Amino acid sequence: AFLDLRGGPSEIKGVWKDSITLPCAYVPVEDLVQKTLSWNVVHEKGSGTIFRRDGIGDHILLAEYRDRVSVPKDAPGNVSLLILNLEISDRGTYTCQVTWRDSNHSLIVKEITTELEVIKVAATKPIIRAGELGLTVPAGANTSLTCEASGSPPISYRWFRGAPAGRAVLLSRGAELAWPSLRPSDSGTYFCEAQNR
Repeated sequence: AFLDLRGGPSEIKGVWKDSITLPCAYVPVEDLVQKTLSWNVVHEKGSGTIFRRDGIGDHILLAEYRDRVSVPKDAPGNVSLLILNLEISDRGTYTCQVTWRDSNHSLIVKEITTELEVIKVAATKPIIRAGELGLTVPAGANTSLTCEASGSPPISYRWFRGAPAGRAVLLSRGAELAWPSLRPSDSGTYFCEAQNR
């Protein structure tokens, strides 16, 4: 039986505060049993084992990765590492190492290495794309207004309706504002606000 670990590109760029998956996978072979999986890292802070899966379960061994890393559980052969909330200090060399036992009880070990670079993306304010400024819709019809903004994710949206004396009434916290059946009293001025970090 021939086994090989497959990874992604040898260097992966992640964005600070985003999440990233470091790929590592193999096609399961009948008479080979996965015994251990480990993800190791070498970076500025030193080196060590981040994650280990063995007969007992999953273990996260480096404190700075606790609650931030996981490996798929129910996907045989997929042993990729998901890292959440990337820190600049996560940049380094990551090694996925898998050990199998064959029917003769001998061990087979394979490993692949990925370089992770963490970059800070320049934050950009949301820019809302202007929609139609006047909209006439018959009563009883259904319609919706959608707010679209570009900029650094994540972007959240709020829809308001203009009220007398320049006040505004918050209507919804989503990109879309929908009416199943319009009434004449729905006439008015509506505006959207987009916000990111």
